[in-house]
Amino acid sequence: MKTWKKVLACFLVLLMVLSLAGCQAKKEEEAPAASEASQEEAKEESKTEESVSAEESKAEESAAEESKAEESVEEAKAEESKAEESAEESKAEESKAEESKAEESKAEESQPEETTAEEPVPVEKNGETYILFTSDIHCGVDQGFGLAGLAEVKAQLEKAGYEVILVDDGDAIQGETIGTLSKGEAIVDLMNAVGYQVAIPGNHEFDYGMDRFLELTQKAEYTYVSCNFNKEGELVFAPYVIIEAAGQKIAFVGVTTPKTITSSTPAYFQNEAGEYVYSFMQDETGEGVYQAVQSAIDAARAEGANLVYVMGHLGLEADCMPWTYADVIANVSGIDVFLDGHSHDTEHVVMTDKDGNEVTRQAVGTKLSCIGYSHIAADGTIKETGLWSWPNDMTPTELFGIENEIGTVVEEAEKVLDEQLGYVVATTTVDLTIYDPTLTDQSGNPLRIIRSQETNLGDLCADAYLDQSGADIAFVNGGGIRVSIKKGDITYGDIINVHPFGNMMTVIEVTGQQILDALEWGSHGLPNQSGGFLQVAGLTYEINVDIDSPCQIDENGMFAGVEGERRVQNVMVGGEPIDPEKTYTLASHDYMLLNKGDGYSMFEGCTVLQDRVKLDNQVLIDYITGTLGGEVGADYADPYGQGRITIIQTETTDE
Repeated sequence: MKTWKKVLACFLVLLMVLSLAGCQAKKEEEAPAASEASQEEAKEESKTEESVSAEESKAEESAAEESKAEESVEEAKAEESKAEESAEESKAEESKAEESKAEESKAEESQPEETTAEEPVPVEKNGETYILFTSDIHCGVDQGFGLAGLAEVKAQLEKAGYEVILVDDGDAIQGETIGTLSKGEAIVDLMNAVGYQVAIPGNHEFDYGMDRFLELTQKAEYTYVSCNFNKEGELVFAPYVIIEAAGQKIAFVGVTTPKTITSSTPAYFQNEAGEYVYSFMQDETGEGVYQAVQSAIDAARAEGANLVYVMGHLGLEADCMPWTYADVIANVSGIDVFLDGHSHDTEHVVMTDKDGNEVTRQAVGTKLSCIGYSHIAADGTIKETGLWSWPNDMTPTELFGIENEIGTVVEEAEKVLDEQLGYVVATTTVDLTIYDPTLTDQSGNPLRIIRSQETNLGDLCADAYLDQSGADIAFVNGGGIRVSIKKGDITYGDIINVHPFGNMMTVIEVTGQQILDALEWGSHGLPNQSGGFLQVAGLTYEINVDIDSPCQIDENGMFAGVEGERRVQNVMVGGEPIDPEKTYTLASHDYMLLNKGDGYSMFEGCTVLQDRVKLDNQVLIDYITGTLGGEVGADYADPYGQGRITIIQTETTDE
């Protein structure tokens, strides 16, 4: 600022000097003209001495004035010269200032990008490490902690002197509109920005197709690992990666549930001839997966790893056996900590491995409601593994007004979608839910029930398929109904979040027996949750969970028949008992009816009456805006539904 003031002052001085010089120059021009006139008059009046004398006197006065003018001009030139020198000095100072600014700019550009807006303060490392882990984010980038909150936790730990490693246990890129419309890319970009280092594929990483997922892995700046995901016997990714932090060599081994084949779209794992070319080393005993994990652990140890963390997308659900986290830990050795995902639980379990050594297993729920951590001391011992919970509607960055770079990146990504997704298509006078209205899990998060019992949102989605297709019966798998809708306006974005997969409505002809088999298969996981649990319209039924499931399962996790007493009973279609020999029309989506999704193989070969005619979210929009007149009302008021599914379980008491 001082330099500019100097320049301005010099410029004003220069203007004053030049103005003065201009006035003097005008006088200089007038002076010679007066002298010439005087000489002419002297010639004409040379006869009189008085005139001559007078003219000579005038000439002398004119000469004196000319001399004064010349002196004045010289003074003006001197002043102008001084002004020019001052201006040159000012320019030199300005040039130096610009050079200084340029050097500062180069210095700033050479600094690495930061995840927070504040200047990084060099801190002395304390020799300890925090591993932060997430799972089943399902595009919930601004829910729970939010990615901005996660980035802030990471940054604060680093400022405190810790080394920080950030990893994800799968199912990150699918689940809400931001993922659906970008086919996962927006989430990969955000994970790059936060600074993830390792990730594994969950079953829903494949929901945009195999080619798309593999394309996204090339865009990721973090490393995908999996010891059991293979194509024709060859691993698609490295089975593990070793990261050195604070003097420790930490191995991260990835393993993905073989249930992926049925809980994503089976066709994505097949070639054009319908043959499976991708697999997850699945078999009826689980030995293929156990051996894959053990081999990866042994190789990592041989490479120098002193700590081994298994990153699993396995879960604890009964229908995932024999590939649950507990199955794997019990059948291998050498795991220090098991970071798990898939079942959206938050359980902390300590159990023994094959050699009798204790292994800690920790899961972190879904949609960033929790952040998992494992704290490693400077001597390499694991001090603690656990989670931080944030079961609140507002993210911590919103609540406390924390601003950082990741928050800005998330906001920009969401603004792209706001205009389209904010369009209101209908209203609801009741909460439409996938959760129990009163029960919570051990971390205080709502308990999801859409995969184990009837809900009002399940009824609504099934009714939409029944209405829009004109079929006799409609099924919707609980795993395909992803989020609740709160009372009030329903936007286009709300509907897409309920049905984010882009499945297509399909109608087929089936027998009553196939319906019975499907209901039996849908309930085979109870009382545990299962993505294949069926929400229904057009029929009612009972499930006796005191009877063990009679369903037979093949090596790929598909329905293979029924042997023994059935647990599904009293099935009524249109108020009449179902006839196993009768033909009915069944509406659902292509994922289940055509692609054997969730293992529903009993529909293979059925006559297709309507082949992928409408997107699932459009089915729901059209039903609400058309048939219901734009308002979901009292018919769906009960969060537990309209009584279409009755679960029978004998209460037991301790003697």
